[in-house]
Amino acid sequence: MNVQQAPTPTTQSSTPDAKIIAERTQALRTFVLNRPQALNAFDDEMCGVLSTALPVIARDPDTYIVALVSSSPKAFCAGGDVLALTAEAKRDIESAKAIMRREYALDWLLECFSKPCVSFIDGVCMGSGAGLTAYNTHRVAGEAYKWAMPEVKIGLFPDVGVAKVLARLPWPIGLYLGLTGRPIRRDDAYWLGLVTHCIAAAEFPGIRAKLADAIPVDPLLDDLHEPQSEGAVQKDLSLIRDHFSQSSLAKILKSLSDAESSGCEWSRNTLAGLRKSSPISLAITDRHIRNALTLDIRQTLIEDYRLAVRCFEGTDFAEGVRALLRDKDGAPSWSPAQFEDITTDMVEKYFAPLPDGELELPLRSEMQAARV
Repeated sequence: MNVQQAPTPTTQSSTPDAKIIAERTQALRTFVLNRPQALNAFDDEMCGVLSTALPVIARDPDTYIVALVSSSPKAFCAGGDVLALTAEAKRDIESAKAIMRREYALDWLLECFSKPCVSFIDGVCMGSGAGLTAYNTHRVAGEAYKWAMPEVKIGLFPDVGVAKVLARLPWPIGLYLGLTGRPIRRDDAYWLGLVTHCIAAAEFPGIRAKLADAIPVDPLLDDLHEPQSEGAVQKDLSLIRDHFSQSSLAKILKSLSDAESSGCEWSRNTLAGLRKSSPISLAITDRHIRNALTLDIRQTLIEDYRLAVRCFEGTDFAEGVRALLRDKDGAPSWSPAQFEDITTDMVEKYFAPLPDGELELPLRSEMQAARV
């Protein structure tokens, strides 16, 4: 990437058409996600920019804080570039595996990053976007905030460490969000702790200007926070608990089916959504989130990689991307076609150790010793 210097006080270390624009304004380092035509779909090039820059910034005594922002009014980041990823897996599966290793390593870096980091989120934030923001010290939601982990709909699973984030939510809300992929607005996100502040997007530039002067971030954001009313998920809490507190996915589906038979429209709609998703993705997502109850972020990312490799080796991920994103016929051919056809052995194979080696991530103590 060519390095070009813009006039001070803001220095821009990338070209205006770069996928990520890196800026420095006094004590603030800003990274602008800049693929608006692709809703900032996160790819390996973007991952490389952040992975290279953050360790250097961590050791810079003149940098107080980092900001992640979007150039698009529609999205912070709509997810990973799965079109490119599945095409790469078809061309060279080892290359696709390496892409996933680098992204999960970035998520771990963000979790261990030693300086304050603020994500300014307005618009869609899904998949890899959730991974970019989940580990920031401050997560600010604008009015258009829309968060979801809908990976089961394309034959994948909630990755980028977010299974642990979901597992930490009041049970079983995270399991429900992971299995259904239901999008939530900032009122529910604040209630659940997925965001730390709700602030009008029009305030974002002014906040960044003050952060550049090293004004303390917490009182600045606290003063601008807008109280939120009860959200849609919070209103559905009793229904979510009734059905998704069951001890297995099979029992969840039966509970919803029984309620549907009794005329419960919420259960009918929820069950219909689940039946459209990849059955094997539902099964591994259910187990992955339950596993994450006893895992830390690092261990969750290691399990993410194991599952991602198995999804590359299977058929549902490529088929889901084809049906929903490439051909857009909305008619994926899942294998197995229905949840009832899934066996315990099928699920076990996804979680079995990888013969070619697991994802290797440094311990948190090692990351701290490296001053990142």
